[in-house]
Amino acid sequence: MTDLIRSAGLSYYPEVARSVGLDPSQMMRKVRLPLACLDKPDIPIAVTGLRRLLELSAEASGAEDFGLRLAERGGLTNFGAVGLIVREQATVGEAIEAFSRFIHIHHDGMRLDVRRDKRTVTITLRLRGRQPRAPRQSIDMALGSVHRIIQSLFGGDWRPQEVHLHYPPPHDRKRYRDFFDCRVTFNADDDAILLSAHDLERRIPSAHPLIANYLRKRIEAIESRPASWEAKVDEVVRTLLASGDCTVERAAEHLACTRRTIHRRLAASGTSFSAILDAQRADLVVQLIDDPARPLADIAVQLGFSAQSEWRKGVRPLSAPPSASAA
Repeated sequence: MTDLIRSAGLSYYPEVARSVGLDPSQMMRKVRLPLACLDKPDIPIAVTGLRRLLELSAEASGAEDFGLRLAERGGLTNFGAVGLIVREQATVGEAIEAFSRFIHIHHDGMRLDVRRDKRTVTITLRLRGRQPRAPRQSIDMALGSVHRIIQSLFGGDWRPQEVHLHYPPPHDRKRYRDFFDCRVTFNADDDAILLSAHDLERRIPSAHPLIANYLRKRIEAIESRPASWEAKVDEVVRTLLASGDCTVERAAEHLACTRRTIHRRLAASGTSFSAILDAQRADLVVQLIDDPARPLADIAVQLGFSAQSEWRKGVRPLSAPPSASAA
């Protein structure tokens, strides 16, 4: 099953790529990631595509710390609604709990296991994938982002006790010690951040409990992410329709596969891309025609209709009027 991540994860990719001598557009085309996702942070893209991009970028540039460079520039805003609810928690401990609970809304395959004893809290990163372990740059980007988020909750005045990474040490270990500002152990059993249990009690001055409660209810309402192949295609189609550019080829880019794969997987589920597209068009057209200021021609273009609908009362016509001309 293809895991998806919000395209906000690539917000700083062009900046980092150029800083190490890469052409970001060229690199994204190599891994078949849609360039449009750089301007739209909520577009779902395949985690496999993102991972290939990070590994290829590190290899092509020689920057072993490419994933860390992305994490260094990111922060809570990269995580959308999840970042908002984390920021509004009363304590660091509650913020970490909220982050671990809701992170899958941002990244299908990312989990944080939080274990606590009397003195130490261990936050272990789990990234799902076909391989036993996620590739190194993805680990660096994800664990580095967790570190930066906790640091931001303290206002910068914080360091972990230790950081564990499962892969062998890089050529420049100092870069990792400087980033995490603590001892970094390589060839470890897990990828994890260890911090003092006392750190969880630290209060967050900017927190607003009422806002946190409101956000929690809103996020709980959308907490369930699509699990089946059909549901993931449905999510991508819905997003692409809103942008006015939805084809099976474009959907394949976001899912890091070919159009034939989409057709084959959907046929096995008893449906088709056309059926999903028509269903999403029907839902969206009802919303759009309720806006009297929205020209019918604009709606037809956005949804890819060959003829304009003549209804504005939320009823989708069964067929176009005989006199209708092609848009």
